[in-house]
Amino acid sequence: MSATGGASQTGPDNPDTPGGQDHADRQDKAEIYRAMLVQLRGLLDGCPTPVAAMASTAALLRDTFSEMFWVGFYLPADDGSLTAGPYQGPLACLLLPAGRGVCGKVYKSGRTEIVPDVHAFPDHIACDSRSRSEIVVPVCRGGKSIAVLDCDSERINAFDEIDRKHLEAVARLVEPTL
Repeated sequence: MSATGGASQTGPDNPDTPGGQDHADRQDKAEIYRAMLVQLRGLLDGCPTPVAAMASTAALLRDTFSEMFWVGFYLPADDGSLTAGPYQGPLACLLLPAGRGVCGKVYKSGRTEIVPDVHAFPDHIACDSRSRSEIVVPVCRGGKSIAVLDCDSERINAFDEIDRKHLEAVARLVEPTL
């Protein structure tokens, strides 16, 4: 309901509202991200292994944002494919062919991709039929991708520029641990 008592014009069914949220919700999401980033810095400070860093990051993201039903990392294999790394959520695709799907595109380009509707994305690899939208962020070192962070939602248009900005900050925090 809006402040005037009528039905709100924002929400997941309004395509003009980024991430299906009104301004206050977006501001709250940014504040939640900022607090989570402080916690992540503490977790990663002196983290003993790359696996522990990725596992803790995935767990923190999934625990913080219920909208994300799957959060994890994909890492490059010698043949150029991507293999599942630490993740939280239902079973994942264990191997993604080189350059294929959203993760492959992001790994190759080194640029974040927000996919409002995965069913409308050419070459999408469906690891779980519940996935409706996705954001994939490259983890880069020296301008080259070394992994990708993949977040999936059961809701269409779940991710926006706030997610992009803060998940790219997450990737920068994780990079030194890999």
